[in-house]
Amino acid sequence: MVTSTSVSSGVPAASTVANTATSPSDPALLTQNFNTFLTLLTTQLKNQDPLSPLDTNQFTQQLVSFSQVEQAIDTNKNLQALIGLQNSSETIQALPLVGRTIEYSDSTAPLSNGQATFSYTLPTNAAAGTLAVLDANGKVVFSQRAETAAGRHVFTWNGNTAAGATAADGDYSLRIVAADAQGQPIAASITALGQVSGVSVVNNAATFNVGGVSVPMSELLNIQPSSN
Repeated sequence: MVTSTSVSSGVPAASTVANTATSPSDPALLTQNFNTFLTLLTTQLKNQDPLSPLDTNQFTQQLVSFSQVEQAIDTNKNLQALIGLQNSSETIQALPLVGRTIEYSDSTAPLSNGQATFSYTLPTNAAAGTLAVLDANGKVVFSQRAETAAGRHVFTWNGNTAAGATAADGDYSLRIVAADAQGQPIAASITALGQVSGVSVVNNAATFNVGGVSVPMSELLNIQPSSN
């Protein structure tokens, strides 16, 4: 005879499944526990001993757990729906920026039509400074002296390499090495500029396509004035 605490040997009672089903955050695991709970509870009700029926308090607790699991699953689905709506809203808001030039907090910019534009800011005056342009493999393809005055400086690279060749279009990064009069390094902040060619959702975030560089909307710093 099946009792109110076990359906069969080695199989947990519905109350056990209900108690463990309220905490997992994985939707697949939550749904699996939910279905197992329902099956075990139904089996218990069908096979309970008429002379020793399922305890009322225990039965009530199982129904409460049942409701909690169902609410958790529904909450998870609603959150996913809200995230999807937010992503769609951000993407729609970003669409008017297609074709516009933006500045973003990244040291990588696209070289397109013989131009890649960066900006770097020195917090204090430097005694010496060098800027270097690196390709996608981290190889230095161009370098020159950097501006040493404190403040923001814009650097536009024309694609010419140190070897006198013309670099192929693609993604390039800027690196700044600066030091003060005592030889102590000065950390420069670097940003990049480029034209937005499209907008998409990447890793649940609205993302600009800037000449092949993926720029999350959260990295947007400013929008350059339109040339129109």
